[in-house]
Amino acid sequence: MIVSFSVAPSTDNADGSVHKAVAAAVKIVRDSGLPNSTSSMFTELEGEWDEVMDVVKRATEAVGAYGSRVSLVLKADIRPGYTGELTGKLERLEQAIHSQE
Repeated sequence: MIVSFSVAPSTDNADGSVHKAVAAAVKIVRDSGLPNSTSSMFTELEGEWDEVMDVVKRATEAVGAYGSRVSLVLKADIRPGYTGELTGKLERLEQAIHSQE
C-alpha cells in the first residue's frame, strides 16, 4: 500500500511555522527504511498495512510533542500484490505524457 499523509501540530507561533515538528515526523519516516518521499505538502510511504500504519502513528506521536493538538490528513492506495508503486506510478505517468507528444 501507499499512504500519503500530512501531520502538523496546532501552534501558537506568530508565523505559524511547524517545520520542527514536521522534521521530527519525517525523520521517523526516513528512519523506518520503507520507501518514502516528502514534498512541501505531504509525505508518501510504501509498505505493508501494519508497518506503514505503525510509522504514521509514531510520526503523529512525535508531532504531538510540539502542541496540544495534532492534525492528520491521510490517503491510502491499497493494492495487494503490488510493490514499487511509489516510483512505478510516476514512471507510467511520465511514459503516458511522453506518448502524447
